[in-house]
Amino acid sequence: MTEHQPTSPLSVCLFCGSSEGNDPLHQKTAEQLGRLWAANGVRLVYGGGGIGLMGIAARAAMAAGGEVIGVLPQSLEKLDVGLTEITDLVIVDGMHARKKMMYDLSDAFVVLPGGVGTLDEAIEMITWAQLQHHAKPIIIVNGKGYWQKFIELLSHVIDEGFAPPHTAGLYTVIADVNDVLPAIRSLLQKS
Repeated sequence: MTEHQPTSPLSVCLFCGSSEGNDPLHQKTAEQLGRLWAANGVRLVYGGGGIGLMGIAARAAMAAGGEVIGVLPQSLEKLDVGLTEITDLVIVDGMHARKKMMYDLSDAFVVLPGGVGTLDEAIEMITWAQLQHHAKPIIIVNGKGYWQKFIELLSHVIDEGFAPPHTAGLYTVIADVNDVLPAIRSLLQKS
C-alpha cells in the first residue's frame, strides 16, 4: 500500500453531483460541508464546477474564507460550467486527468449525493484502495439513506465472491456531515 503523509493544510476531495437533486437537504448538506471545511482550515478539492452540489459546497467554502481548488476538464470549460471565483481552477485534458489530479491533491475523499459521475469517482477511489494504490480515507455520507442501495450493492459484490471481504473496510459510511472531519482525522491517525 502506498504510504501517504497528509498535507498541511489538510486537503479533502469532494465527489458530489453537478445537479442539486430533488431534496433540499442535500443542498443544505453541501453548503454545511463547505462552511465546516473552511472553518477548520481544510482545503476543498473538487471537480471545478459552479453548478449543482459541487458549486454549492465550493461557494460556501469560499464565502466562509476557505481555500478551494477546482479541477475541470477542458471539454467542460468550453461549456462554461467552471467556477472561477475560487482559489484556483486548474484546467486539464480530460476526465481521467481530472480524477488523477484530484487524487494527487487530496489526503482523503468524501462522497455526497450525486449521479453516475459521482459513482464513477467513488468506485475508482475504492478500486485503487483495493489494489493497494492508496490508503487515503474514503468517507461516504449516507444522509437520508441516499447511498444505501450502493452500499448494499458493494456488500452483494463481496458476498458473491467478486471482491474480497476487506473491501468493506476500504470506505467508511457516516450519516451526518458533522462526522466527516472526525472520521478523516481518526483514519489518518491509524494509517
